Amino acid sequence: MAAVRRPVTDRRVLALREGRAVELPDRLVTEEPLEIRAAGPGQDPQTVTVTMRTPEHDFDLAVGFLLSEGVIGGYDDVRQVKYCELPDGAEQQFNVVTVKLARPVKLTPRLTTTTASCGICGTTQLDDLQARCPVVASGRERLARSVLLSLPDRLRQAQSLFDKTGGLHAAGLFHFDGSVVAVREDVGRHNAVDKLVGHALLERLLPLSEHVLVLSGRVGFELVQKAAVAGIPVVAAVSAPTSLAVETADRLGVCVAGFVRPPTANVYTHAERLDLES
Repeated sequence: MAAVRRPVTDRRVLALREGRAVELPDRLVTEEPLEIRAAGPGQDPQTVTVTMRTPEHDFDLAVGFLLSEGVIGGYDDVRQVKYCELPDGAEQQFNVVTVKLARPVKLTPRLTTTTASCGICGTTQLDDLQARCPVVASGRERLARSVLLSLPDRLRQAQSLFDKTGGLHAAGLFHFDGSVVAVREDVGRHNAVDKLVGHALLERLLPLSEHVLVLSGRVGFELVQKAAVAGIPVVAAVSAPTSLAVETADRLGVCVAGFVRPPTANVYTHAERLDLES
């Protein structure tokens, strides 16, 4: 029987309450490894990375990661996504995903674990990113100030796993009118974004030229990278961006707004993508 992986793990805890200790049920966010493999026609699957993730939307995570790393360029490059095939009688652990590609690829294996706090593990060359990722195109609309300021609350309302565990990052994809496209939660903020981008790729929504990426935490370089590769023009976060995130966004045409906590926000790059009067 398959070992079903769930995003939440039940646990008994010793809770200290008002001078006494009581045993209570608790829920923890599940953190487990996922090995992402890729293979072109006639090629054996090769490991691209191993990431620590919350088990949910694994196929989205795999293709989103491959897109952000430049292994694939879009929907037409993907032929099949599946969990690993096992001999008869072996227990499926749901911890290896293989993406079969339409064309042969030469992979540079990343045989290190991607932790919950590190999204890129060595991919630090901004010039290399800019060489393969064009400046995000200008859309027909600007994001209204009122919508920008409303987005963190809209994201928080959609965080069902956070309500159960209090231990996840969230990333949300929204239209410019504030309506939600999808929300993903994960122990790793970069995984949450990869899951969103992978969802958009598999649904043939790319490029996301009139969408906003909303983050529950800080904005690092790797998150701006993933947004730019997906064509997202605006990134909004409840916390601060890093200096490299701002530099990357400035080069690639992405508007970054941090500390979005109504009624205030800080706009770090490309404010022309916002309608600050509405």
